[in-house]
Amino acid sequence: MPRARVLVVDDEEGVRSSLAGILKDEGYQVDAVESGERCLEMVSRNDYQAVFLDIWLPGRDGLEILGELAGRPSAPAVLMISGHGNIETAVRAARMGAYDFIEKPLSLEKVTLTLRNALKQRRLEEKNRILKEALSTDETLVGDSPPIHRLREEIARAAPTNGRVLILGENGTGKELVARQIHSLSLRKDEPFIEVNCAAIPEDLIESELFGHVRGAFTGAVESKRGKFELADGGTLLLDEIGDMSLRTQSKVLRVLQEQTFEPVGGSVSRQVDVRVIAATNKDLTQAIARGEFREDLYFRLNVIPLKVPPLRERREDVPALAGHFLRKFAKEYGRKREITPEAMEALVSYGWPGNVRELRNTLERMVIMTSGEVIRLEDLPAAVRGGRPAGRDPWEGLDAFGSLKEAREVFERRFISRRLEEAGGNVARAAELLGLERSHLYRKLRAYGIKGER
Repeated sequence: MPRARVLVVDDEEGVRSSLAGILKDEGYQVDAVESGERCLEMVSRNDYQAVFLDIWLPGRDGLEILGELAGRPSAPAVLMISGHGNIETAVRAARMGAYDFIEKPLSLEKVTLTLRNALKQRRLEEKNRILKEALSTDETLVGDSPPIHRLREEIARAAPTNGRVLILGENGTGKELVARQIHSLSLRKDEPFIEVNCAAIPEDLIESELFGHVRGAFTGAVESKRGKFELADGGTLLLDEIGDMSLRTQSKVLRVLQEQTFEPVGGSVSRQVDVRVIAATNKDLTQAIARGEFREDLYFRLNVIPLKVPPLRERREDVPALAGHFLRKFAKEYGRKREITPEAMEALVSYGWPGNVRELRNTLERMVIMTSGEVIRLEDLPAAVRGGRPAGRDPWEGLDAFGSLKEAREVFERRFISRRLEEAGGNVARAAELLGLERSHLYRKLRAYGIKGER
C-alpha cells in the first residue's frame, strides 16, 4: 500500500528541510514549500492526505490558508505548527478545521504520532463520506415508467405529513427503499430511521426488540436495553414484514399507536414516544384478517396511506436504467468496469424477474464479479435469464437450469407467445387464434411479459 503524501509549508528553510527529512525517513512522500500561495497551488495539483502548515507566513497567514483548505472537497488533514502559538490561536485553528496544533521546536515523536492519528481520522471520515454517498444513491427510485412516476408522486405527497404508511409489494420490490425515501423527505429527516424485520426475530424476543427490557426481566437480561420504539423517538420506525407479527405483539403495537406510550418488558413505568410508524408487507392483510391472523383494528391504524410498490415485470421499461445503475455501483465498488451488449440487455428486459429488483441486482453483481472481460454478453447471463438455454443452442436444452416448474413455465410461455405473435405479423387477434386464447386473456399475458403487439 503506498504511503500517504504530505506537504510541509513553512517560511524557514531549516524547518522545511528538517521536517521533510523526518517524514521521508518514516516512509511518507513529502513536498515542501515556503508560502501559503504556493501551498494552494500544490494542493490544487496534487492529492495530499496531510499538510503541516505554519501559522506565521509571508503574505497570507496560515489561518487564512487553513480556511481555504478546509472548504475543499476531500480536504487534507491540516496540522498547524508555530513557534509563537497561544491557546486562543490553537482554539481558533481547531474550530476552523485543523486536526491539531504542534509547537516548535518540533518533537520527532510528537510529529509522527500526530500525523498517524490524523491520517487514520481522515481515512475514517472519507469512508463515512463514501458510505453516505452510497446510501444516498441507493435511496433513489430508479426508472421512468408510469408506475414509478405514480409512486414518486404518492411518496412526495405522503412524506411531509405524520400519516402512517402501509407499503405493499412482493419480496424484492424495494419496500424498504420506499420507507427510507419517505423518511428522507419528511420533517423528521434529521431524526433516527429505525427498521425492525418482524419475520426475522423469534417470537420470544420480538417484544424486547420493540419495547426494550429492564435488567432481570428474563433469563439473560443482565442489563437494561432500549427498544426500537424508544430509539426511533422523534423519527421514523419501519415495521417490515408486519404480516408475520403474532397477534399478541400486534395488540401491544396497537396500544403504542393509540397512546404513544409503552412499558419495557419487565418494567412498570410507561414511557412516552413520538414515532411515525411505517409498516410493510408482502402479504394480503385483508385475507389474513379473514383467517384471524391479523387484527382488523391494527390494520386500519396502519393503513392510513397505502402505497403499492409494483413488481419489476410490470415496469420492464425500467430494466435498462436499473441495470445501468447497478453496473455503475458494482463497477465502482469492485473496481471493475463493465458494459452490457444489446442482446444481453434484451434478455434482461424479457425475463420475468420473479425475485424483482433484488434478483436483478444480485444477477448484475454476480456478472460484475464473475465475468472475465469488460463486456457482459448474452452467453454470460444465467441460463434462466437468457431463456433457459445457452446462446445459439436448441431451446429445449438446459432444462436442468430451471429452479422451479413456475420458472420453466414462464420462460416457455413467454417464448411460445412471442413465436406465435411473430407468425401473426404482430397482430394480436390473429395470434390469439393461433394460441387458442381469448383476445383479452392474451392482452393480459402480453402486459405481464412485456411483449408488444399490434392491436
